[in-house]
Amino acid sequence: MDYETIIREADTLLREIKSLRALEKAELAQLWEYYRIGLTYSSNAIEGNFLTETETKIVIEDGLAVSGKPLRDHLEAVGHAAAFSLVHDVTSSTVIDEESIKKLHHIFYHRIDGENAGVYRNIKVIISGTGHLLPFPEKVPGLMKKLVAKLPEIEKNHPIIAAADLHTEFLNIHPFVDGNGRVSRLLMNMILVKYRYPVAIIPPIRRRDYMSAMKSSNSGNFNEIRTLVAEMSRESCRDYLRMFSDRKTKKTDLPDTLDNSGSKGMKITPY
Repeated sequence: MDYETIIREADTLLREIKSLRALEKAELAQLWEYYRIGLTYSSNAIEGNFLTETETKIVIEDGLAVSGKPLRDHLEAVGHAAAFSLVHDVTSSTVIDEESIKKLHHIFYHRIDGENAGVYRNIKVIISGTGHLLPFPEKVPGLMKKLVAKLPEIEKNHPIIAAADLHTEFLNIHPFVDGNGRVSRLLMNMILVKYRYPVAIIPPIRRRDYMSAMKSSNSGNFNEIRTLVAEMSRESCRDYLRMFSDRKTKKTDLPDTLDNSGSKGMKITPY
């Protein structure tokens, strides 16, 4: 199924979500915690973190160490959960700029490597297993400036496409020494939440599809990653409706940004 069709299905589900009665404060807090744990576990697992979802929850919520698991895995869980706060705080007026991107990386990475947290890399990087050579370090600052300047144009597309494209263009620059994948998926969700879509999570079981999509994007083909992000957005809408299907009147209390459909005025364009 092509991504345009999947996006239309997601939009239909989103309209149904917006017809539901608003969540109570406690329910909304539980929903955001569900997203925080789920995205932290999945995003870290895709990058090789050994913590299970239950262990991730224990580390984040209880502050406990899991026996036999690397210290770095714990630090990644704590850091990602903290960085997720920037996704939680997104509103319709949020502007993603270089400062906010560096802040996102710093919050995630400073417990692991304080010297390089929030700082563009000064070394060459090759994506393991692909041989794909990323931009030379001296080009990174200029490329990031171009990406941020391009964001208003990216956001003229449908929010799901905008989220997928920002994620992918950022990842193809790989501006930091490490943690780029985690930051890219947080940025993706900042766009989705800005336009009142639920948080989208790419599960570890889809890692092979995700890596294939990113490999295709290296040659300028964004269709696969757009399709995958659209599928995950659609699934997040379905999850929301499964959790709160008993609420039938008035709008939901997703982040209070747009009052209309997130796709209104948006266009679907080929990359």
